[in-house]
Amino acid sequence: MNKQALTTQKLTLTYDRTCIISDLEIAIPAGKITVLVGANGCGKSTLLRGLARLLKPRTGTVFLDGKSIAKLSTKEVAKQLGILPQSPVAPEGLTVRELVAQGRYPHQGWLQQWSPEDERLTEQALVTTNLMHLANRPLETLSGGQRQRAWIAMALAQNTEVLLLDEPTTFLDLAHQVEVLDLLYDLNQTQGRTIVMVLHDLNQACRYADYLVAIASGRIYAQGTPSQVMTEDTIEQVFMLSCRIITDPVAGTPMCIPIGRFQARSQQSYRMM
Repeated sequence: MNKQALTTQKLTLTYDRTCIISDLEIAIPAGKITVLVGANGCGKSTLLRGLARLLKPRTGTVFLDGKSIAKLSTKEVAKQLGILPQSPVAPEGLTVRELVAQGRYPHQGWLQQWSPEDERLTEQALVTTNLMHLANRPLETLSGGQRQRAWIAMALAQNTEVLLLDEPTTFLDLAHQVEVLDLLYDLNQTQGRTIVMVLHDLNQACRYADYLVAIASGRIYAQGTPSQVMTEDTIEQVFMLSCRIITDPVAGTPMCIPIGRFQARSQQSYRMM
């Protein structure tokens, strides 16, 4: 049986009295890349916050490596699980190295200050993300892709087995999106990190995911490999969008071709000729 990094049991998450996630049960496979997809407002980001213990469940339980995450100390959670929220903000003037070093804070204490191990892991994170030459640059002087890599480096310095990322490619151009996703893929392949991320681009999700979870109205509509999940019926039901699924000529994964109203009318006119 495959090991599960994160699981939930009848998880219900709410904001005030509004239910966002209802009785959800999910098992995130360890050492794999899992991507959450779904329409805006379906609960993807809320689920990620619930998995990271940033949002207290109304009911149900999240298990981290088989243990109830609610019963673990904040420091214990931070040593096992790192999260990169959507559009993170750093204090002005912070350098890349200073940001990355913050990933070591969960490992500090009254009796354990900055150590050679902290230095080693900070340097390693900078090298892994190809940021060593920018280490002393203020974060605000970097490009969008470089800044995102710096935040990922901070999560790497935290040295957790599990990484949660909420839309890590948001506001990036296509080249920087691929750069960030390639980096995460390499981390998974070379270091065995369990990665869970929210993505909007379905074709990128299929290219990079081992496991795909489609969420609709706070519930799981479909889950499995990209080939199992990415079907025309799933897209119709989850996104209310007609499409055709073909094979990606580069990756060999499912590729979604959306059909808008104009294309649908054109197809209908063509059939009537």
